[in-house]
Amino acid sequence: MMRGKLWVRLAPFLSKRYVSSSSSPSCSAIQPWLFVGLGNPGEKYQSTRHNVGFDMIDAFADSQNISLTKNHFKALFGEGMVDGVPVLLAKPQTYINLSGESAGALAAYYKLPLHRVVVAYDDTDLPCGVLRLQPKGGYGRHNGLKSVIYHFRKNREFGRLRIGIGRPPGQMDPKAFVLQKFNKTGRERIDSAIKEGADILKMVVSKGLTEAARVANVDQKYKHLVSHDQQLL
Repeated sequence: MMRGKLWVRLAPFLSKRYVSSSSSPSCSAIQPWLFVGLGNPGEKYQSTRHNVGFDMIDAFADSQNISLTKNHFKALFGEGMVDGVPVLLAKPQTYINLSGESAGALAAYYKLPLHRVVVAYDDTDLPCGVLRLQPKGGYGRHNGLKSVIYHFRKNREFGRLRIGIGRPPGQMDPKAFVLQKFNKTGRERIDSAIKEGADILKMVVSKGLTEAARVANVDQKYKHLVSHDQQLL
């Protein structure tokens, strides 16, 4: 029912600005974007490294006045319009390693091609605060992303916004590292990156994934080049 209600609400706006002069019904529909942030639910995990995907979705939602208050397919869910385009936002509440249960169901329900999906998540292969936008890829060591790929029927051709959190120092267990909170310096870098990421997601809506990635990744390429991640604990 929610999909029907969404299109009922958006249809007047879409028909006013975007209906083609052609009489073909297929010309009037604009496919939504689905932005999914990965993280763990509950106060215990707030502000941890593993939850920066949630932080990214929250920041984008705030910037576009989109409310994330609905529970839909095991996710906190919101919907809105950005530059005249429908945007769906989701924060799966399944715990991060099962994120695909929610993301896969949402993409299927709204019948979205995966090139209209972007997943935001923490990445230890990038320095703290550095972002990368990519149209496809693997999952590295991220079990949440692995779950998403599995529930996308092993299709890896969906967008991902990688949020660098740096590597664990020394022999520290990576699982412990991602569940820790940032220190002051790390938090400042992440907060700055989250704001930049919200702008990048807006650019995805307006320019498309490929062009947004080209522009954003050039800007991010030399960011924090001389930083030392071991100082961010």
